[in-house]
Amino acid sequence: MKVIAINGSPRKNGNTTIAINTVFKELQVRGIETEMIELCRHKVMGCIACMGCAKNRDGKCVLDDDFNGIYAKLREADGIIIGSPVYVSGMTGQTKCFIDRAGLVTKVNGSLLARKVGAAVVAVRRAGACATFAAINYFFLIGEMIVPGSTYWNLGQGLQPGDIQRDEEGIQTFINLGKNMAWLLEKIHH
Repeated sequence: MKVIAINGSPRKNGNTTIAINTVFKELQVRGIETEMIELCRHKVMGCIACMGCAKNRDGKCVLDDDFNGIYAKLREADGIIIGSPVYVSGMTGQTKCFIDRAGLVTKVNGSLLARKVGAAVVAVRRAGACATFAAINYFFLIGEMIVPGSTYWNLGQGLQPGDIQRDEEGIQTFINLGKNMAWLLEKIHH
């Protein structure tokens, strides 16, 4: 089994990375392979609603950037994590561009991500975490994915890189999410 994480933070090794890696540790303990894709290292434009993906129905977007290579990895994965810091009470622009395109390609091609396990991970300084958490989960739910819960919403607080590690409840929430995600993947695949 494999879980791919899409990290929508423009900061390399920031709080979103720490949060995702905390979930990953629990998955790895159970023998689940993990891979993080940092959107800041890729070019992913926003959806232009050209409907080329609906016309072609080949599971790809017609725009020429890094999206299709990343999306192919999601299609091969058993689980997907999408992580984002909160910017102006929402996900980052990079994350939104990716979700908009993935959402359309998924739906017009017959729910290509259906029954995969999906989990949102959010890093926040103060406010906007629940709105970001919900928006990411809307992507999973409209794509017919299965969303595991944790002991709280999957968010951790911190401003500077590394600050999130002082949020004990947030870290425990990510640990529990990893355990629940692993349990669900094992139930689905055995």
